[in-house]
Amino acid sequence: MNLQHTPKAKGLFTLALGASLVVSATLAFGQAKPLAGQTVKIMWIDPLTGLMGPVGTNQLKTQQFLAERFSATNPAGVKFEVIGVDNKLSPTESLNALKSAIDQGIRYVIQGNGSSVAVPLIDAINKHNERNPGKEVLFLNEAAVDPDLTNSKCSFWHFRFDADTTMKMEAITTFMKDQPDIKKVYLLNQNYSHGQQVARYAKEDLARKRPDIQIVGEDLHPLAQVRDFAPYIAKIKASGADTVITGNWGSDLSLLVKAANEGGYTGRFFTYYTGVTGTPTALGTSGAGKVYQVAYAHYNMGGAMDVYMKDFKAKYNDDLYTGAVIRQFEYLGAAMAKAKSTDPVKVALAMEGMKLKSAFGGETEMRKTDHQLQQQLYIAVWQKADAKFPYSPENTGMTMVPVAEYPPYVSSTPTSCQMVRPAGS
Repeated sequence: MNLQHTPKAKGLFTLALGASLVVSATLAFGQAKPLAGQTVKIMWIDPLTGLMGPVGTNQLKTQQFLAERFSATNPAGVKFEVIGVDNKLSPTESLNALKSAIDQGIRYVIQGNGSSVAVPLIDAINKHNERNPGKEVLFLNEAAVDPDLTNSKCSFWHFRFDADTTMKMEAITTFMKDQPDIKKVYLLNQNYSHGQQVARYAKEDLARKRPDIQIVGEDLHPLAQVRDFAPYIAKIKASGADTVITGNWGSDLSLLVKAANEGGYTGRFFTYYTGVTGTPTALGTSGAGKVYQVAYAHYNMGGAMDVYMKDFKAKYNDDLYTGAVIRQFEYLGAAMAKAKSTDPVKVALAMEGMKLKSAFGGETEMRKTDHQLQQQLYIAVWQKADAKFPYSPENTGMTMVPVAEYPPYVSSTPTSCQMVRPAGS
């Protein structure tokens, strides 16, 4: 769906959209704006400097843009305020930021760029909440996708709005199994928990679904440190791989595809983060038809997502691609309205098990067992933008076109979570 609006018409549509969300939430919870006038402060902890700084900068703008939008429309009537802190992709800096949030009385934190940061944050929040009843902090995860975060390391205080590595790999390999020309696969990933998990589950899922596919090479490289991927591309070409699977993000993906273009590699890439800052520009037109992405959204969703993206681009001349933030605010507002409270314990209890029809992608559910959002996933391919799929990230003239769509039950994966819950819950 391609919405064409004059500025005035677009504004009217946005207001109508907000009103419809409020009405639907009011019908669901029986009372409009029970917390009108209250401000909920949220600390966002992610990189704003270094090689991954551009990704973090985009996501902080996304958080603050959507906080303003949802402050006007959420069914609880609260005002959301997002305060950004640069963690330099460092666990130590992140723990210092968490301490600062606690000292300021901030009881909600957001993080997503790096499961290597998410794990120590969850551990610290667990300890703080156990020792400080009445001052609990809730962790909203927008993008850290290590499956352990909702399995062995699951926490009542952690909610993930992205789909985890196993869910996305289920979708990728379900698509790949029906592509007979895929015969040799190379695994290239960042050397930390997420990248290691991508490699592990790619091997397991392909062995189950397409045992004829050969894994002809595997590399793990340092996170956010490699500036020249040409040696890796040379190894991939030498292996005879017709396909690469990578969970790389940020500079580690944009520099990888740049090296592939310059090195003349013509095989396919299956990625998690093609749409993230810098990668569309690095791809240009050379990746057309051969770079795929698995995600819970794509650039041409239509409806409310289309409005958010167009308004964001008009304001920042940048692309809104972290749709998990929309769902984060959808769930926070609905849970606060249901709980009639901004207290993190009451909000968490209201949010787990909740089902919502999202602004994009249909109905979602925050699974109570492990606090992993269950949601639709899409496989999209990089190609030239056209009348049907018009949105062009980074003004490249290209876009992501959906080629497969998987309802939640297809990509949903089991959990081993043994959650420790608050007394009496």
